[in-house]
Amino acid sequence: MKKTKTSAGAAPRSTTKKPAAAETPAAKPSVAVKAVATAKPVEPAKSAEAPKPVAPVKRAKPAGPQPTVIQANVDIGFGNSLYVRGEGPGLSWDRGVIMDCVKDDLWAFTIAAAAKPIIFKFLVNDETWCTGDDYVVEPGNKITLVPTL
Repeated sequence: MKKTKTSAGAAPRSTTKKPAAAETPAAKPSVAVKAVATAKPVEPAKSAEAPKPVAPVKRAKPAGPQPTVIQANVDIGFGNSLYVRGEGPGLSWDRGVIMDCVKDDLWAFTIAAAAKPIIFKFLVNDETWCTGDDYVVEPGNKITLVPTL
């Protein structure tokens, strides 16, 4: 077998390049653009009259009796509780009702519905009475007192 050498090289390259499928420019959809006119705000006409005052809104009280809140601003010491005794819904002069400790020196008791004034007095641990006269609060009011022990 005879080997022959060919003098012809590879085929000449083309100078124009075909774009790849991903490089072909996509057809751009045509978009119609509309011009939108902006409206200027209309100013109210100025009148010679002064504006009329607006009457304040009056809120009606809810129907039915309002809660009565009794508060005592007193520090009775750690581990002690403040009680209230008296005449009114849920109260008695024979046995006290424990008050809620709101802060270190603030105690509160709420009576949901009372028809007449509430007469009461504070006791420490339901044993030691505060000094002075009995206290009175009208139904639906909130009262904060500083009792003397």
